[in-house]
Amino acid sequence: MKERIYVCHTYYHVYVTFLKELNLPKEKRGQATLLLSKMSINFEKLKDRVESTGLFERVLEYDEKRDDFFPQLEGHNRDRGNIVFHMWARIQYTKQLAKLNAPYVPVNFREYGDIYVYCDSDPVGYYLNQNRIRYHALEDGLNCLKNYDAARYDNRGHFKLKAFLSRYLNLIFVQNGYGKYCIDMEVNDISLIPYPCPRYIEQSRQALVEHLKPEDKDLILRAFIRDKEGLERQIEESSKVGDKILILTDPLCTLDIRERIFRDIIARYEPEGTIFLKPHPRDELNYRKLFAKYPQFDATVPMEVLNFFPGLRFKKVVAVLTEIKAIKFADEMVRLGEDFMDAYEDPLIHRQNEQI
Repeated sequence: MKERIYVCHTYYHVYVTFLKELNLPKEKRGQATLLLSKMSINFEKLKDRVESTGLFERVLEYDEKRDDFFPQLEGHNRDRGNIVFHMWARIQYTKQLAKLNAPYVPVNFREYGDIYVYCDSDPVGYYLNQNRIRYHALEDGLNCLKNYDAARYDNRGHFKLKAFLSRYLNLIFVQNGYGKYCIDMEVNDISLIPYPCPRYIEQSRQALVEHLKPEDKDLILRAFIRDKEGLERQIEESSKVGDKILILTDPLCTLDIRERIFRDIIARYEPEGTIFLKPHPRDELNYRKLFAKYPQFDATVPMEVLNFFPGLRFKKVVAVLTEIKAIKFADEMVRLGEDFMDAYEDPLIHRQNEQI
């Protein structure tokens, strides 16, 4: 029996996995498998860098497939306008999505003592539940359920019935703690989540960071920083600038609206200091081309990793919907939030919890 396996879909997931492994006793390290799903993001050379740290026994890539990859699933998940017909179609969809993804799973999950899955709403969650394999779920992003409880939003209307069909009968699948074979779901701060789930367990990300030793932080930097010397030069150059404003981008709206959003944000905060940009890893807008005049940090670096550079300091960090409580390198943090977004898109799109 192998020790542990982590299924990660984003750089942030891998970062949290490093925190969890580095908080284990040294004799327990180097025994886990890291599975990088290529479905949501391009991890580029991260696999090689992680392998070079020696923190994991194996680092594998996972060619996980969305439902739209399979033409036979087209139309299965649409609303039938009748709860009975809709549930019957969804039962068939749940079984087929798990079965069709099976050939792409690169490991035998049954060989592992503990399975950790970030974002179990992805096909791997369907696969594990339909194959009756128990696992631990973890929140997709820092405090993400505070503003967007995806399980309740995706299943609004007869939620209790759908949760019952998932949690007790395994006929359909509801993510984030409601799958029958989900043991528990780890979140950063339960007190921030408006809708309870009995399977939530709390593990503060900041508490994990506070237990890191200097050599642990250096190991994280080796894994996540593609050009450490270049980033250090960039930080040194930024220290010569007076007041600095860091703007964190989000993969919001359509690309044209997104460009307008961040041009408006820059115009609002540029009078306060020199603007720096940190693109989101999943943001496909070409900031290097469209905002070439502004210094930019590597999009693939989780913003939390920047906390490990003592020479980095900003007057203000500005984000739209990204949770920024983990940032320690700024004097002030501004999250513009849903009220700001109302001016750019239909509020129904980003005010999910209000619709539950």
